[in-house]
Amino acid sequence: MTAMPMEKSHAVRRARPHGRPGAPAPGITFHSLGVPPPLVTSLADAGITTPFPIQAATLPDALAGLDILGRGRTGSGKTLAFALPLVAGLADGHTMAGRPRGLVLVPTRELASQVQAVLAPLARAMGLSVATIFGGTSQHPQVAALRNRVDIVVACPGRLADLLGQGHCHLGDVEISVIDEADHMADLGFLPVVVRLLDATPQEGQRMLFSATLDKAVDVLVRRFLSEPAQHAADTAAAPASVVHHLLTVEPADRVGVVAALAGGQQRSLIFTRTKHGASKLARQLSVARVAAAELHGNLAQNARERNLASFASGAVRVLVATDIAARGIHVDGIDLVIHADPPAEHKAYVHRSGRTARAGATGIVVTVHTPAQGKEVRALMRRAQVVPLAAAAHPGSPLLRSIAGPPAERTAPVTRPAPRRADVPHTRATGRGAVAMSAGYRGRRKR
Repeated sequence: MTAMPMEKSHAVRRARPHGRPGAPAPGITFHSLGVPPPLVTSLADAGITTPFPIQAATLPDALAGLDILGRGRTGSGKTLAFALPLVAGLADGHTMAGRPRGLVLVPTRELASQVQAVLAPLARAMGLSVATIFGGTSQHPQVAALRNRVDIVVACPGRLADLLGQGHCHLGDVEISVIDEADHMADLGFLPVVVRLLDATPQEGQRMLFSATLDKAVDVLVRRFLSEPAQHAADTAAAPASVVHHLLTVEPADRVGVVAALAGGQQRSLIFTRTKHGASKLARQLSVARVAAAELHGNLAQNARERNLASFASGAVRVLVATDIAARGIHVDGIDLVIHADPPAEHKAYVHRSGRTARAGATGIVVTVHTPAQGKEVRALMRRAQVVPLAAAAHPGSPLLRSIAGPPAERTAPVTRPAPRRADVPHTRATGRGAVAMSAGYRGRRKR
């Protein structure tokens, strides 16, 4: 696929969608696209020999040094589409301490770790190094990597901005910048920080922006930072056609029972809730119902998030209850069933949540559970997502639930997770001074 140039300095060179979403591009190889031989060998060692459509579309332009505007839903292969030209473009260069030459901005810690896992073997093949930079963990290893002249950083905007402010990192040597999941970055409110970070990179550098949707917020970045970008799209912004969508109306008292029945089958299931508290509570309720479930949300420490995600990815746990942190950029193959235990707030979130199944050309099932009071709102959401679901009323014993969930899995022993306890108040001699001090502090008075 070739892109047509236009005369305006910030015009977009448009290209038609290429191929079926998730399907390998027939008759095309990474070598024929111009990928350097060491990278082709590294890909083959990982069992990757045929590019996906978004890769086949973007790689010739990206390897030629053009700015790229790429659209493809999660699971379409966007990571390799920017990782290969990023590594190839930085080969044979020199990196100074605290001054990386490659920058990848991502919205979440989990996505940063997964992009780093894809980049690391490719970087090693070309004699380069990669480090992740994100919050929720100590900055000391990240600062040490910068001092050790890391070539490429994969970063969340907040922590990277902190390190710039502390003088640990400078972006004046960045030759290639990538913004991944740009629309999600905007949804999370990171756009002002992203703008400040990109402003710190050289204007003449190559920039690649990848996003599942290209809306007005993303257009701000495109117009400001991309110079005559070639645009490529590997799919549409609607929900994938290989998914069967169900819309189940349940009474509020039956909600947990219906979700437990759906997650109780042998399929690998990803369950979404709107809030962190809701995810933790539902995971406890499923465990009590003898459905082993891990949880993934922002209230967990980073090591707990990584451990729970690894358990789900390896199959040690079949069910993961998550907030929208897992809706974008969490690469776990083989998810059979996505359950919206809480309907999402808007249609884009529905599309991205649902995109966790039916990846790489597979099929999947998406079930949205809602109460009668939510019916009007959810039906409007479905129309905006261009989805025509199979609608039905359900209760925990409905035969429909077993037909969706498949054969029942072996039940685990009931688990009761204790609610978090407050820290114990230390026992001291009852002089009354402690109570007076606490009372004074509560009322805002200073001790005299």
